Amino acid sequence: MFMNLSQKIVVVGSGYMGGGMAQVMAQAGFKCVLADVSAEASALNLKRLILEAEEFERQGLFTPGSSERISKNLSFAETIEEAVKGAHYIAEAVPETIEIKEEVLTRISAATSLEAIIATNTSAIPIFKLSKFVVNPDRFLGVHWMNPAPFVPGVEIIPSPTTSNYVLESVEKFLAELGKAPFQVSDVTGFVANRLQFALFRESALMVEEGAATPEQIDNVVTNSFGFRLAFFGPFEIADMAGLDVYQGAFKSLSEAYGERFSVPPLLLKMTESGNLGLKKGGGFTKIDSAQKESLVNYRNKAYSSLMALRAAMGPSPKKTLK
Repeated sequence: MFMNLSQKIVVVGSGYMGGGMAQVMAQAGFKCVLADVSAEASALNLKRLILEAEEFERQGLFTPGSSERISKNLSFAETIEEAVKGAHYIAEAVPETIEIKEEVLTRISAATSLEAIIATNTSAIPIFKLSKFVVNPDRFLGVHWMNPAPFVPGVEIIPSPTTSNYVLESVEKFLAELGKAPFQVSDVTGFVANRLQFALFRESALMVEEGAATPEQIDNVVTNSFGFRLAFFGPFEIADMAGLDVYQGAFKSLSEAYGERFSVPPLLLKMTESGNLGLKKGGGFTKIDSAQKESLVNYRNKAYSSLMALRAAMGPSPKKTLK
């Protein structure tokens, strides 16, 4: 097991993302030290995180005793160098500019032991570009948490070509101990989550510019249609259930209207030309066994029905109730 409760964890960058990460670690029982641009900033954010944890506990979002545990396990250091001294795991969560990350990673690397694992929470910068700022880069990798950190389970793990397997496996185990759902992705710009998220936003913005829909209409369509499904099934699972021939036909119509950006993906064309149409025939991208069709449909229907009930219990978002 990689981390134990006696080992020191540091989060450099104690703002919204870094602070949320620190809350999760402290709540799990790990001693976590915050560091920021100044001791004053670290102290203010520490106070904020404890008050926030108390409020989350009152709201039932954190389990009873969480705020006390977070208060006990969180502290701050006067400087980055003081914070990372003797640390076993350092999470860098400073603003998303390569110049700031270069400065901070260089300072961390110079002040900590060569064995300490250093993780960057970059959202899109390739890890190999940042690894050159770290001495002994085999202990460096990307660990991209999702916002808000305490409540979204997914964490992307991005090794660079120099990241050691031991570091990769150790961080994956550590995140699982925190209750997160870690998944390894390739070291490409934007990784997976943001590359998909920003592709959707780009197309949404184009639709608004073209006058096809308003931002409000697009948000309503997404949250009540394919976005509703995405809580349970990924894009390939949804395509396999819908039928890959159906998808190919839709791409043909879209490409006729919008051109090359909606041409049929070669990967999809290859599947349909081989007669593999998804659940109806061949299993598709996710290799669904046709014998599982009934149980899959039952699960899908129960999942969507339960999500509808949850949404009804939650009521509309505050934004939708404002006049």
